[in-house]
Amino acid sequence: MAGIHVRILSDGEIRDIHEAALLILRDAGVMVHHEGVLKLLAEAGAQVERQRKIARFPEQLVMDCVARAGKKYVLYGRDPARTARFGYSDLALMSSPGQRAWIDSQTGQLRPATMQDLRDAIRMGDALPNITIVGSMAQPAELSENDREVVLTAELVKNTGKPTRTWVHNGRTARYVLEIYRAIAGDDGALRARPMVEAFLEPISPLQLPRDGLDVLIEFVRAGQPASIGPMAMASGTAPATLAGTLAQENAEILAGVVITQILEPGTPVTYGGIPHIMDPRTSICSFGSPEQALMAVAMVQMGRFYGFPVYINVGLTDSKVLDVQAGIEKASTMVLGALAGADTFGHAGICGTDHGAGLAWLAVDDAIMGYVKRIVRGFQVNPETIAADLVRMVGPAGSYLAEEHTVKHFREELWLPGRAWTRETWDLWEAQGRTSMADRILEEVSHILATHKSELMDEALAQEIDRIVECAKRELG
Repeated sequence: MAGIHVRILSDGEIRDIHEAALLILRDAGVMVHHEGVLKLLAEAGAQVERQRKIARFPEQLVMDCVARAGKKYVLYGRDPARTARFGYSDLALMSSPGQRAWIDSQTGQLRPATMQDLRDAIRMGDALPNITIVGSMAQPAELSENDREVVLTAELVKNTGKPTRTWVHNGRTARYVLEIYRAIAGDDGALRARPMVEAFLEPISPLQLPRDGLDVLIEFVRAGQPASIGPMAMASGTAPATLAGTLAQENAEILAGVVITQILEPGTPVTYGGIPHIMDPRTSICSFGSPEQALMAVAMVQMGRFYGFPVYINVGLTDSKVLDVQAGIEKASTMVLGALAGADTFGHAGICGTDHGAGLAWLAVDDAIMGYVKRIVRGFQVNPETIAADLVRMVGPAGSYLAEEHTVKHFREELWLPGRAWTRETWDLWEAQGRTSMADRILEEVSHILATHKSELMDEALAQEIDRIVECAKRELG
């Protein structure tokens, strides 16, 4: 199979957006809310207005940094066999790094997230086959904001062997988060050799880089960890109303982040986070499930690939508040287009609406959709063995292929076998089983996983070391 590659932009249009981004960086510049980074940019050749905190980037500086940046990397879990690969044409689905509101599986109502929600979400992420990176999903209300991400990181690494992620809000907590990963890896050198976590820098549209985000970036890249840069420019709100204008601005914001990563640590691998959205003109609310979301996601994959980067996009999302037809249409259509465009990772699984909350049923349905999408992306082989002309001649008219060796050999690899969330039964059997909807079966799947799945336990001595780091963080930061 030649492979399916969805494209929105022509080569000329990609070049036009690239040139526009360079002009934006050269003429408008970016507001950098960090004195130390401004100083480094000035030393690297950017034109800096210290009083206004504006840095303007010459084209040569931008392109030198793009060329210098790493384009491939692997994130390792506590179990080194469980990895997330970027730049290798894999599809990596990550559960949300954390939401403050929680969608109760029993009532469907929003409420504050709890520690039990957090632990259930980690166990679900560990069990679901298409979740590559386990996010904390919940930001429990009972945790102090001073050290929350340190506690969340500890819970993640204790309860899953997969790569993990939570939001990290400032440089002080970043140091403790990194200390936990160093303890898992063995030491600083081991963590550099086998990275376990990304810095996530979210430029604030239009054209700003936040101080705390830059502090986190500094800590992570100087510890040898890769970086993901993802502004959420919103068409007609924090970016132009035209999709092309939003893409150009978003591209400029990402490239500014790339420059800073390479000034801090040359060669740092970078993921290009093309995650723009639109502002709904009736409500003024950011939309996560619009058709424009899919269009811009495909275009952002093309832009990231133009520079050679692995790409992260926001697809598989919805504006719906329940697991209904709207949710299915918006999630599946955007996810399959993003995957066929060649994105590396998709975020974030398990959320409902425009970051309205997270829930276990939403995580399970995203996992189910990704399984379906992976089968489409895989395609099929066309060769003499799969065309099977000799077999068709042998079986002949009115024959059956059910007992043929060719069928036994190929059907498992050729045909996708859905899990329990899906139905392919006859009408009578479906009725006998209770006339369930997919939402009903998803809730049953959640209950089954929570009742049966046990994550691999961490070594007790290592768990005690993680607890020690958490207690140190609480004393210093609390």
